[in-house]
Amino acid sequence: MWAFFSRRLRMWLILAVGAPVVGFLLGKAGDLIEARRGPNNVTKVLHTGRRWLQKRATGPLAARRAADPAGVRDAGSPAR
Repeated sequence: MWAFFSRRLRMWLILAVGAPVVGFLLGKAGDLIEARRGPNNVTKVLHTGRRWLQKRATGPLAARRAADPAGVRDAGSPAR
C-alpha cells in the first residue's frame, strides 16, 4: 500500500508521524540511561538527536512553537 502513495505524501507522513515518534523514543531512551548511569556521551547524543528531529518535525505530532513576537507589527491596528 505504501507504493500507492505519492512521493510527497510519503515524505509528509514520514515527517509528520515518524519524526516526532522517533524523537520521542530517542528522548525516552536518553532519559532512562541518564537516570541509571548519569549524564554521559550516549545520553548527550540521544538528546541531541531528539532536539534535531523536533526542529524538523511537521504536522499534528510536532512540538508546538511559540509565536513570533516580531510577526505582529502593531497590536492596535485591525487585521485585514
